[in-house]
Amino acid sequence: MIPPFEESGNLPAGIHEATWNEFSARYGTTPHRRNLLDGLGLALVALRRAGCRRAYIDGSFVTAEEHPGDFDGCWEASNVDPLLLDPALMDFSDRRRAQKSRFGGELFPADLPADPEGTQFLDHFQRDKHTREPKGIVAIDLKDLP
Repeated sequence: MIPPFEESGNLPAGIHEATWNEFSARYGTTPHRRNLLDGLGLALVALRRAGCRRAYIDGSFVTAEEHPGDFDGCWEASNVDPLLLDPALMDFSDRRRAQKSRFGGELFPADLPADPEGTQFLDHFQRDKHTREPKGIVAIDLKDLP
């Protein structure tokens, strides 16, 4: 279940489990957000086809922000067959242009280092990028996708 936003507009710290239907109902509140959800759905289906079982969604998309620019997230790489993975999901060149063009946002392997200190994306996304305070992200079990 996805909890209410904190005063900051972020989710409370932690990983919050949600089905795709719950996630879509919570965050697909405007035509712009529904458009981003469509792209995210395509990316998650592509990940599921390659064997991925779980993804974590972050960024302004899972905040109280009315008009998020895109979505950000990461995915568990265990069980993923790289030969079945959509190449755009592993193309991090040109500020992830291929991913943004194809899906409308960007997703990284959860265990990939997100910064020079080696913080993995799963941990990196659980910190507010401005304040560095802990914040929440949403986990989606990909078997729940339509």
